Amino acid sequence: MGGNPIFIRRGEGPYIWDVDGNRYIDFVASWGPLILGHRHLAIEQAVQEALALGTTFGAPTEAEIDLARLIVDAFSSIELIRFVNSGTEATMTALRLARAYTGREKILKFDGCYHGHSDALLIKAGSGALTLGVPTSQGIPNGLLDSTVTVPFNNLSELEKVFAELGEQLAAVIVEPVPANMGVVLPKPEFLQRIKSLADRYGTVLIWDEVITGFRLSYGGAQQLFGIKPDLTCLGKIIGGGLPVGGVGGKCKIMELLAPLGPVYQAGTLSGNPLAMAAGIAMLKELQHPDFYLQLETKSAFLEKNLRQAIESCRLNNQISITRMGSMLSCFFTGSAVVDYESVRSSDLIQFGKFFWSMLNQGIYIAPSQFEALFVSQAHEEEHLTIAANAAANAFRLATTGER
Repeated sequence: MGGNPIFIRRGEGPYIWDVDGNRYIDFVASWGPLILGHRHLAIEQAVQEALALGTTFGAPTEAEIDLARLIVDAFSSIELIRFVNSGTEATMTALRLARAYTGREKILKFDGCYHGHSDALLIKAGSGALTLGVPTSQGIPNGLLDSTVTVPFNNLSELEKVFAELGEQLAAVIVEPVPANMGVVLPKPEFLQRIKSLADRYGTVLIWDEVITGFRLSYGGAQQLFGIKPDLTCLGKIIGGGLPVGGVGGKCKIMELLAPLGPVYQAGTLSGNPLAMAAGIAMLKELQHPDFYLQLETKSAFLEKNLRQAIESCRLNNQISITRMGSMLSCFFTGSAVVDYESVRSSDLIQFGKFFWSMLNQGIYIAPSQFEALFVSQAHEEEHLTIAANAAANAFRLATTGER
């Protein structure tokens, strides 16, 4: 977005403060994991109790088992889970498992979906790669480019074509069920179901990247909402309660290929870190409270409604599109329907840049990228959402007409 980044000193509830003392209402939420807001008491207490026992051991702890049980209970598709340190490690491990399980090498991903920064998955990626205009990173061996096949998201005909031509060569198909790393793009329900049926037909491992959507869209993630069981699921963000964590889980027959049970090697000195496990356990217990997701949906719908009213009042319906699922939302500076990578890229990035800086100057912190999501948390109250919507009305006018 140009300019100098703000450096954060602290956070509390829905707010963050930068090193210059400026306060912002935070809708980045550390890129998604802070669904309870900053410094939630239950998570702080859990981390402090774990810290009193040590920071890392390089050996199993009971907390790993406790968090694993919570996740297995929440996701019916997960029978075994391996904890790692990031979403990148989770997706990288999932691909290695899929290749070992099938004896195949090729993988299928979707344009604009971001699955971390491992080489094989930075082909037409989203998130920072798309923001910086390099969705295919330099430094990736040509051989890996040949093993990764990409298809436009929501494009059934292209999906069918690739499986017809390469289905028996595909080790895995990996997808964000609700992409949030090219901005929030809503899936056509039949698209996700068709991916599942084609993967089953051709013996391709279906991997759902729920690093962002897991425990955010519902307690059982996107797969609970859509009623689809992937073979492997990648998790992160919320399951660490704000600390670094990732996880890959799924069917026993695939997961048991991981060492020491099987021949697929994976390890990490800090994997299953006791502080992250403690934070994750505390987080998931908070999310079990009755009506948590209903309340979060009510807040998110309130914000969406007010943003749409702001767009309407500015007469910008043909210039700005809003997409939302659950507590994830994006404002695209395009009048086109946003359904895939190409329609996302039709957004006016200059206008979005003006919008971002105007929001920041009004005390609202959103992602400094057109291609990321805005996250609502439990800590946001109607007051904060109203302030944000009013600020957006001013920012919309400034971004599109130069008027305040």
